[in-house]
Amino acid sequence: MTQRPLIGITMSSEPDPKGKSEFGTLKLHANYAQGVIDAGGLPLMLAPQAEIDQLLGLLDGWLIPGGDDIDPSAYGQERHPQATLIDRDRYAFESALYRAAPSQLPIFGICYGCQFVNVQHGGTLHQHLPDVVGHEEHTGGSLAEYKVGPGTKLAAILGASSAPGKSYHHQAVDRLGSGLVASARHEDGTIECVEAVDRPWVVAAQWHPERTLDDESSRRLFKAFVEAAAAYRAGRCAGAMHRV
Repeated sequence: MTQRPLIGITMSSEPDPKGKSEFGTLKLHANYAQGVIDAGGLPLMLAPQAEIDQLLGLLDGWLIPGGDDIDPSAYGQERHPQATLIDRDRYAFESALYRAAPSQLPIFGICYGCQFVNVQHGGTLHQHLPDVVGHEEHTGGSLAEYKVGPGTKLAAILGASSAPGKSYHHQAVDRLGSGLVASARHEDGTIECVEAVDRPWVVAAQWHPERTLDDESSRRLFKAFVEAAAAYRAGRCAGAMHRV
């Protein structure tokens, strides 16, 4: 039986509200794992304490899920009063993992994951989007339609010039990082997806496809990611056989 590709999904650590654990609790919404499973992958929850070198020997793909805000010192800005910072351990772990990951490793970012990829490539963020666009439509989870750029990987995945999605964010990509292109935008100009041109499969959506798993475009995104992970796994296995 063909093994499912192993997809790492980063977890956040939070203080234990009951004070029973000095290391706090690990948190991840199950929708992310379900999206991976439905697409044919096997999810592996990644704790920030994990050993990166060993993980990279196992992973066929990495999903960077939603979370709180990146410390703006990472892109040379002062903190906005509305910013709620991601836990330091998770950000440090993900940054180290991103730097160490082989360029061929498929990576799928969602919401915070989109912002994270942009910052890792040297980009900046709008720290409070309502200050820029003059409304809060991105924060409430209302369904929107995003324009997809022609000729992009996203357009090829979806087979369409637009994509529906639900957004739950108050920050967004401002200046694009090196090696990235914007592959979808909201009608107000907000960048809703970025993808790498210097890596084979890095796609990061600002909206939450895991919240609409019954939608065809969401299923296509997860399926394309898991298929890329399966191809990466096959290449690694073939390489290992050559070395034997």
